[in-house]
Amino acid sequence: MNNSSPVSAPVQRLISLDVLRGVTIAFMIMVNNNGGSGSWGCMNHAKWNGLTATDLVFPAFVFVVGASIAYAFDARIARGATRAQLARHTVQRAATLFLLGIVVNGFTFFSLAHLRVYGVLQRIALCYLLVGLFYLWDKRISTKVAALVVSLVGYWILLRWVPVPGAGMPGRDIPFMDQSLNLVSWIDRHVMPHHLYLQAPDYNLRDPEGLLSTLPALGTTLLGLLTGLWLRARKPLATKAQGLAAGALVCLAMGYLWSIWFPLNKNMWTSSYSFPLNKNLWTSSYVLVAAGWSLAVLTLAFWAADVRGWRGRWTWPWLVLGSNAITAYMISELIPSALYNIRFTDGGRRTNVLAWVMNHVFAYIPNPGWAAFAYSASALALFFIPVWVLYRKKIFIKV
Repeated sequence: MNNSSPVSAPVQRLISLDVLRGVTIAFMIMVNNNGGSGSWGCMNHAKWNGLTATDLVFPAFVFVVGASIAYAFDARIARGATRAQLARHTVQRAATLFLLGIVVNGFTFFSLAHLRVYGVLQRIALCYLLVGLFYLWDKRISTKVAALVVSLVGYWILLRWVPVPGAGMPGRDIPFMDQSLNLVSWIDRHVMPHHLYLQAPDYNLRDPEGLLSTLPALGTTLLGLLTGLWLRARKPLATKAQGLAAGALVCLAMGYLWSIWFPLNKNMWTSSYSFPLNKNLWTSSYVLVAAGWSLAVLTLAFWAADVRGWRGRWTWPWLVLGSNAITAYMISELIPSALYNIRFTDGGRRTNVLAWVMNHVFAYIPNPGWAAFAYSASALALFFIPVWVLYRKKIFIKV
């Protein structure tokens, strides 16, 4: 009797990968509709250096995009698609994602004078485009590892050792990773003036999805791609699960160690080699830590759904959301934007639909944190409905 662990054949989809995608979209919807100032700290982004659970959502989705490239591209090649056809489709899909991001940013009034160009879908589009074309051009794992190292170490060198024009050398003339005096923000202010996420003078014009910080985001995508290639390999399922767990531990250890902030002396802001966790700048340590937590969740889902075969009710909501992830995201962004701009007077004060619902429904919950969480969970339940209808009708909208 053969007691060895089963060896998986190459498959087009993994339940665990769809589960991770669905969990990510669910949490993304909740934190983007977190109920306002009373919400718990974990439901908000860190203001600058540091990390909250919310900061892990976006990189988790970028990670899944990278992992999906290996499955989607290889499956289409197996069905007879040429590299030229795949390259053309990759460009078209990236362009569509980018334009959808512009729609999200501009909805509902599309003020072109200050329309934000960067954004969540725009970053996903660029990462998908560049890593996808790179994978089509060269499928060797070694080149992906080399590109990963270049993206993470190169980004650290740029932020740590390249002077900010008009300000000076980070760590000597200006604080390293200052909120406004950093190379990332300087480039964005000159490339996209008047079209950034933060326009107020006190924020000195910057964007959390800026141009230069796309470089380490490519590292997030490459880590996802390497994970997808590992999962597609002809290895025992137990070995794959062990590899995922080991990858999670390595990424977490490397990321947290790199992020350690310890002054050399009272006149220095940071060690010469540390790179603090920072979602706004998408620092290299942040890439590793976020990927580590994504791998940890994927390991648990893979072990439960793909190794043990435990599927059913616990996977169902995540599969519903994950099967139409971009659609779910668009719904969760456009509907709140529309409701926010429906304004009226209530009790002598100007308000909007979202504020009215919060004040007249959820504000009756005594604890502000639980009130905000109830609002957030209700938003998720509401936006789940149209995605569930699509799932029941087996309609999967592909961008």
